[in-house]
Amino acid sequence: MLTLTVSGMHCAGCVATVQKVISEVDSAANVEIDLPTGRVDVITDEPRETIVAAIEDAGYDVMG
Repeated sequence: MLTLTVSGMHCAGCVATVQKVISEVDSAANVEIDLPTGRVDVITDEPRETIVAAIEDAGYDVMG
């Protein structure tokens, strides 16, 4: 499981966008997002770098 901190998410639409870009990389990924903390937990077989790149390409910053 990957645990990431994503900054720049401010609303439910942002959460939906992050979930969408992760599912485009890995349609079988299990994604849980806590909006107030920016914590994103992802269960995936994809490399961390691939998931981080997808989130950053959507305009969000990933820290950790």
